[in-house]
Amino acid sequence: MNSPATLIAESSGTLQGLYGKLSRPEPDASSRRDAGAFLAEQLRTVNDADIDLPDSPEQLERWSLRGNDRVGHDFQTYLQARKAGAPRRYFSCKAQALYFIGAVAPTKQVDGAWLFGLLHHWKDRRFGALIHTYLEELGDGQPDKNHVLLFDKLLREHECAQHDALPDRYYLQGTLQLAMGQQVAHFLPEIIGYNLGYEQPPLHLLITAHELNELGIDPYYFTLHITIDNADSGHASQARRAVLDNMPVIGDRDRFYRRVRRGYALNGLGAGPDEICADFDLDQQVLRILQRKSRAGRHAHGDHCRVAGVPVSEWLRDEKRVAEFLDALQKHGWLNPGEPAGNSRFWNLIEGERAEMFGVFNRYERQVIYDWLTRGSETAAEDNKAVSFRTRQRLWRRRSTAAGQPASASPTSISVDHGHDGRHTDDIDHEDHLLKRRLAGLDEHATLDALVPLLSPALHHSPAGLLATRLFRRHFSVHG
Repeated sequence: MNSPATLIAESSGTLQGLYGKLSRPEPDASSRRDAGAFLAEQLRTVNDADIDLPDSPEQLERWSLRGNDRVGHDFQTYLQARKAGAPRRYFSCKAQALYFIGAVAPTKQVDGAWLFGLLHHWKDRRFGALIHTYLEELGDGQPDKNHVLLFDKLLREHECAQHDALPDRYYLQGTLQLAMGQQVAHFLPEIIGYNLGYEQPPLHLLITAHELNELGIDPYYFTLHITIDNADSGHASQARRAVLDNMPVIGDRDRFYRRVRRGYALNGLGAGPDEICADFDLDQQVLRILQRKSRAGRHAHGDHCRVAGVPVSEWLRDEKRVAEFLDALQKHGWLNPGEPAGNSRFWNLIEGERAEMFGVFNRYERQVIYDWLTRGSETAAEDNKAVSFRTRQRLWRRRSTAAGQPASASPTSISVDHGHDGRHTDDIDHEDHLLKRRLAGLDEHATLDALVPLLSPALHHSPAGLLATRLFRRHFSVHG
């Protein structure tokens, strides 16, 4: 299984390019050097005056709990405003929420990557809290808890991945995280500081989860982070502990903590939720979708398919004419913005039991067109309420019965492979058998060392990586 990140084109000199190189299972020496130079460059942009950490690490617990109280208070204020009639803060429509999910994918699909390099030092007890945090980001090897798999499921369910269309700056945080995972030997205090900041539950996470649920989008990936990062016993607490566990005994404590503070400040770089949501323009999204479809559809229409007397194939021949085509569709009644979607002939071609253009537009694209057509209408608001209710009912039924269901069904084996030792293994579990065979006879220390590469950001969510995570957790718990 390839990491979703490996699908990114490795363009020279871009964030996407470095992101792609660092997303490989084993980045080469050149990529690792680039990672170090990138981190140093980003740290030079940090303004010490903007760092809100306390002056001494001994004050971190009080600082964290005070921040937690402030976030909770601000969220309650937000909820009261919403009850009083205020609009959603981030998402004006479902399409914007799906755009947001696709836009944060470069960060979410490498969740926890900044801590990966510490696995090579699992024997060092100073890193115990940080390694436990990393393993929990990986769901301890359980597919339904692995953060990358959970987010990938969200992308696939709504078909809103859009790697090829994202601006370069959306890759900054993900590239930072991947770079730190490759540079633990040279940036340990900065990684500890970054982890401290990343694991403090932010206000935008609470609001995002609330608004996604309102729009009928399963917020579980986001609510999981709210609970697992809690300030009392979760990752926020472990992050504070990691700072104290790693403060030098002989070295320069003040210098170490200054570096922790600068690493913490890296959390503020890149595009945040407000900027990403502000980038979304419903009109531009519709136009871009039609322009993209024109490349595949310009030769797929017969001469009888006409709008305003012009063959559709002619409209689509030049992407520059798509905006004019969109106007023609409105003028001639194919698209009727401001009315129920069903009043538009074009909508009925792409959605419904007898849609003649079934499969041409994916779920995200249909949602964009739907929200564009119904923008400002009562129909859209009522549809969102109905969808949200149905989604909550479905999630409740699924979660209430999950405990009594097996984790996975055992498929019937349709082919049998003979290993070199004559034993039979099925194709589905072949890698599991190979891994267990590779580990056979190794002592506990050698086993942990052998498992580390499979827990990399590129591999931990593969079947072999999930098994390796479970095995690593089992053996590490004895030592960590």
